[in-house]
Amino acid sequence: MVISHEFEYIKPTTLNEVTDSLSKHGDKARILSGGTDLTVRLKEDIETPDIVIDIKGISELNRFKFANNELTIGAGVTFSDIIASAEIKKSFYMLWEAATTVASVGTRNRATLVGNICSAVPSLDSGPALLCYDAKVLVKSKTGERVISIHDWFIGPKKTALKKDELVTDIVIPQLTIKNGACYMKLGRYAGEDLAQAGVGVIVSADLNYHIAYCAVGPVPKRSWQIEALLKGKNPDKNLIQEAQKIAVSETSPITDIRASKEYRSHMISVMLERGLRIAADRLE
Repeated sequence: MVISHEFEYIKPTTLNEVTDSLSKHGDKARILSGGTDLTVRLKEDIETPDIVIDIKGISELNRFKFANNELTIGAGVTFSDIIASAEIKKSFYMLWEAATTVASVGTRNRATLVGNICSAVPSLDSGPALLCYDAKVLVKSKTGERVISIHDWFIGPKKTALKKDELVTDIVIPQLTIKNGACYMKLGRYAGEDLAQAGVGVIVSADLNYHIAYCAVGPVPKRSWQIEALLKGKNPDKNLIQEAQKIAVSETSPITDIRASKEYRSHMISVMLERGLRIAADRLE
């Protein structure tokens, strides 16, 4: 299928050029980085922009760095870049593990972490990790910059807190300073390129603090503060895990679609939570 809709294409080399174009065109501008979602939407006429702004030529967006116990990931960093980083694997294991589950190798070579959160599909694999690590999203417009907590970022299926004249420049992730074990579990119909039927991320820290989040079982990825409070300071036994599983089912709202029924998703989210807790605890040890 070809792209039948005509639009202007530009490839700026500075952020100011991007924000100028966004300010001028507003809702009729689209950002192109990896393009794995946008090109499909252009071909299907879901998106009909007046201008497509290719940001791959802005070098400062195509790198990540560690400083002051924080990881900063630019808007051009791909999932393959994340997988290739030994530092990310060591310090942000859940994000690294989630990156390995995204689509195919070819897609991971182009798809970016920032593009993933901007698409904001309920099944996005990066959601649980970013929620568990309390990430921040840095955005820029012609009039200034602001920081958005990842907990305030997702406002609905394919909807975010990003304004029409803003560009995401970076995702900043604070490093956990205490020893921890982390796990991302993804349920798919088959091994390989598939969207999640359900996803669960778990972090267990040495001081028995827990970070737990889901994807694909509600309109937006979600952190489970209730289960974290239940488990805080405890080594979960069978009864406690069962109580956590009941909460997981009650606080998620899966749908039935081509990939799975809501009943199957509800059942599996409790199974995956138990497995995730055990795997994260094993990795901590």
